[in-house]
Amino acid sequence: MRLLIARCQVDYAGRLSAHLPMATRLIMVKADGSVSVHADDRAYKPLNWMSAPCTLTVSAPDAVDAVTGPDAASLSEVWEVRNGDGDTLQIAIGEVFHDSAHDLGIDPGLQKDGVEAHLQVLLAENPATFGEGWTLVRREHPTPIGPVDLLFRDQRGAYVAVEVKRRGEIDGVEQLTRYLALMNADPLFAPVRGVFAAQLIKPQARTLAGTRGIDCVLVDYDTLRGLDNAEDRLF
Repeated sequence: MRLLIARCQVDYAGRLSAHLPMATRLIMVKADGSVSVHADDRAYKPLNWMSAPCTLTVSAPDAVDAVTGPDAASLSEVWEVRNGDGDTLQIAIGEVFHDSAHDLGIDPGLQKDGVEAHLQVLLAENPATFGEGWTLVRREHPTPIGPVDLLFRDQRGAYVAVEVKRRGEIDGVEQLTRYLALMNADPLFAPVRGVFAAQLIKPQARTLAGTRGIDCVLVDYDTLRGLDNAEDRLF
């Protein structure tokens, strides 16, 4: 991971356009190639980012003429980050205060709690939860940034990656989005669609999943465990 603290101007062009004027920020470049720009607030959420897979090109500062004032003369380089859809993230870098690289090694991944881990096992044993004709390929399918919880084939034989959570929130959708980007770049699996499965899915997560083409499935833990007897219900 590379950590760069510098004055920078950031411009995003894609389905939407966004502009961040010159200011001091933290820029993170991860081993998978993703780039994110952070301010000194808003917890973990970046101001702007480009998810992997993407390419980073470094150019001379004269490639940018949109920077004006005293910062224009102090530009050191210009980064252009581009993804497969043609979206670009342009970062004009001025004064650099810190620049370091760190090898974090292979992360073992998030250790799920007992309920979440058991839910994954139960869904693997019951692929019909997602649809008739589904078959399990494997649990914990590896990717360069961590394992996908479940990999299935649907009734048409197409691959489906399933991320399992007890509580479905935005970060889980983002996690699945990164997995799908990598898997869809592999011709052995593409096209791969995604399913976000959880006992509870927050409205914001459901909305974000919809914009990413990811299906949401609510799962009932007790039903999967065989503890929910329909004859005992009032409704």
